[in-house]
This record gives sequence, structure tokens and C-alpha cells, in this order.
Amino acid sequence: MIEVRNIKKRFGEQEVLKGISTEFENGKCNLIIGSSGAGKTVFLKSLVGLFDPEEGEILYDGRSIQQMGVKEKKSLRNEMGMLFQGNALFDSMTVEENVRFPLDMFTDMSAEEKKERVNSCLSRVNLHNANAKYPGQISGGMMKRVGIARAIVMNPKYLFCDEPNSGLDPKTALVIDELIQEITIEYNITTVINTHDMNSVMGIGDKVVFLHQGLKHWEGTKEDVLEETENQELYNFIFASDFLKKLREAALKKA
Repeated sequence: MIEVRNIKKRFGEQEVLKGISTEFENGKCNLIIGSSGAGKTVFLKSLVGLFDPEEGEILYDGRSIQQMGVKEKKSLRNEMGMLFQGNALFDSMTVEENVRFPLDMFTDMSAEEKKERVNSCLSRVNLHNANAKYPGQISGGMMKRVGIARAIVMNPKYLFCDEPNSGLDPKTALVIDELIQEITIEYNITTVINTHDMNSVMGIGDKVVFLHQGLKHWEGTKEDVLEETENQELYNFIFASDFLKKLREAALKKA
């Protein structure tokens, strides 16, 4: 579990995070949503330790990152997996080498052990016989799956995904969502996803945190989203399209 207690972050005179508190539970997909400028990226970077909040505290299973020394923070980062928006794969490395990279950097595993672990992760994301291919030789959806394999190769307790469906077609985006959800449940990972994709919200949003102007404006589940009637900012954000408005109306009629 990740606990966030009243964190505040400013850059000069601009206060970007204005006191956010929430919890992200194990085995669940926790989604952070909000319009551009709401503070989502700063919030995510604060969670992983790239930014230090001026106030507040972030705890990983009871361990305060603000009170950790250098060695403790390094150890914590080895418990984190990251899926980047732009995949961040090395073009000059094969799929196998990309997935193996964290093992080369942070473990003393033997070559045989690394090979076995890499193949296990590639198999888990349904990438077979792709070891020798380069990123430029595979599709965007396959590159995203390579990114997921690399993110879980260290067997992380916490998985952070920044816009995982960016640049993907709707069908492939659903496949990636389902894969992230399956891995989250299977390995009991605390997964935090920064997204603009409303399909992700309605599909895998075990918990949804809506940020607005640097504040936690609302939180709940994907089911709660459809039933929310009082939070106008959330309504305007979620149901920006006529299609989603009709979907909500249909869901309410069935209820």
C-alpha cells in the first residue's frame, strides 16, 4: 500500500500540489485523472521520488520516503517498476536486451538466471520469439508490452504507468489495460496509472483519483463515476463527449 499524506509541491511561487491525501491499495489499479495542468505528472513524480514535496509524507507499506537515507531510497526504487509514456526502449538493443537491462544494472544474477527471468516476463506479456528483434521491427502495441515486461522483470511491489495507452489504437489500448490489470492482480502489485483515457477509467479503475487545480477533487471507483451527480468538475471532465453522456444515462436507467 502507498499512503499519501497532505503533500504539497511548489515551483517558485507556483503551488502545483496543494495538500493531497489518498491511499493506493495492493492488487488494485489506481488511476490518476485530471485535465492538463491539474498536477497529475508532478503528483506521479513525487510518488516515485523524482520530486521532493515541501510538505507532507509518502509511505510505502509504512515506510516514509521522506525519512529514508540514500541506501534506503535506492532499495525502494528497486521495488518499483515504471512503464513510460514513450516506451523509453533502447533502439540499439534487442527486445531481450531491453528487458534484461534492469537485471544487468541492479542484480548479480547469472546470465542463465537473467535469461530465464526475461523469457518468463516476455511470455507473461504474450511476446514469444521476439527476443532478437529490435524496437524498430515491432509494432507500437508490442513495444508497449516489451515496456511492461521490463517494468516487471525485477518483480516489483509497486508499478507506475504514465499514459500507458498513449499513441495506441482503441483495440490495442484495451489489450494493454487488461494486461496491466491481470499482472496487478496476479502479483498483488500496487499499480498507479496516470491517464487521460476514459476507457481505462471505466474498464480497470478499481480506484480513481481526480485532480483539479492541484487538489484531490474527488475519489471513488469506476462504478462511483457513473453515479456521481454533485461534482460538476468531475462530470465535465469525464463526460466531455456526448457518447459518454449517453453511456452514463443508459447505466442509470438500468439501475
